[in-house]
Amino acid sequence: MRLPRRAALGLLPLLLLLPPAPKAAKKPTPCQRCRGLVDKFNQGLVDTAKKNFGGGNTAWEEKTLSKYESSEIRLLEILEGLCESSDFECNQMLEAQEEHLEAWWLQLKNEYPDLLEWFCVKTLKVCCSPGTYGPDCLACQGGSQRPCSGNGHCSGDGSRQGDGSCRCHVGYQGPLCTDCMDGYFSSLRNETHSVCKVRTGLSGSYTPCRLSLGCWRGMGHAWIRNTHTQPGYSSRVWIAAFSRLLKIPWSPACDESCKTCSGPTNTDCGECEVGWVLDEGACVDVDECAAETPPCSAAQFCKNANGSYTCEECDSSCLGCTGEGPGNCKECIPGYAREHGQCADVDECSLAEKACVRKNENCYNTPGSYVCVCPDGFEETEDACVPPAEAEATEEESLTQLPAHEDL
Repeated sequence: MRLPRRAALGLLPLLLLLPPAPKAAKKPTPCQRCRGLVDKFNQGLVDTAKKNFGGGNTAWEEKTLSKYESSEIRLLEILEGLCESSDFECNQMLEAQEEHLEAWWLQLKNEYPDLLEWFCVKTLKVCCSPGTYGPDCLACQGGSQRPCSGNGHCSGDGSRQGDGSCRCHVGYQGPLCTDCMDGYFSSLRNETHSVCKVRTGLSGSYTPCRLSLGCWRGMGHAWIRNTHTQPGYSSRVWIAAFSRLLKIPWSPACDESCKTCSGPTNTDCGECEVGWVLDEGACVDVDECAAETPPCSAAQFCKNANGSYTCEECDSSCLGCTGEGPGNCKECIPGYAREHGQCADVDECSLAEKACVRKNENCYNTPGSYVCVCPDGFEETEDACVPPAEAEATEEESLTQLPAHEDL
């Protein structure tokens, strides 16, 4: 039945208030589905890492943990939690690739510890390594190590899609994102790096001055000293107002390498900041990590940063290191040895020379060590693990050999 005109008009405001129909969710790419599966698998590793432990029996926990850590039982628990029952695509992918995941878990994870790289990039070939793109995983513009000079995003980075072109961050332009957009100036440029900073003036926002230094004025390379204040105004506000009053366009503060300066770049420094040193007319970063006496302890490695450095802890398998992870150890701690270029746990229980020497004794490997445990039900003696029947016989024999009452 057709509504009267008045009634139809009355529905119009209500229709206008209704939310727009939701857009259909974009279907994930094969690479996104593979990455999602790997992320859930890694979360499963975390969730099962200490499952069922903490009961107080340390020897039992070490024995059981060493078996559970790489067991098929743990793998099954992880796989069962990967996909929601309603996630058809996740379950479909898991069903198709379960054998691959099982092979990696049981045979290949020590040789290929990065599951994403082995599973999604090398085996299924639905993703690419970072810094590469497209069906053949070609290097992004600017190279795979620093795509787009570090100033942009590579189209298709890490996937089998895209064309490898650069989408530059704000302030940058050009095929490799090394040129500055209008309104920005180059504060640093060399063979590997290009840094663009915003140029401010009368009509837009401004970058506050350093209170003790002032700001460089672009026209004529003059300098506005930050030495005046008026009641109720901070130095920053006063300088901004003063530059507007005189109609002076001005630029951001000194380069981070400068303590004082006459311009915006590291070649305009009057004095270098702490952590920087004058080299061929420019203030350059001091690499504290290259000092003859390392600034970090023997259990740490040094990471250089602009004007400073940080000390990071070595991997737990290292005796001294040159960088992050077990592949950068100087030496391995006892219980670990070099394997495939990194410090890996030694399985003492599989060595030719037996680690556990008592009769009937079981050996269980642990990270960096091992434990020797008698089987369940066996009696522990100094020289052997005695089966229950033998233990009873020994006890009876000792009772029969007790001296007669009258001999006591």
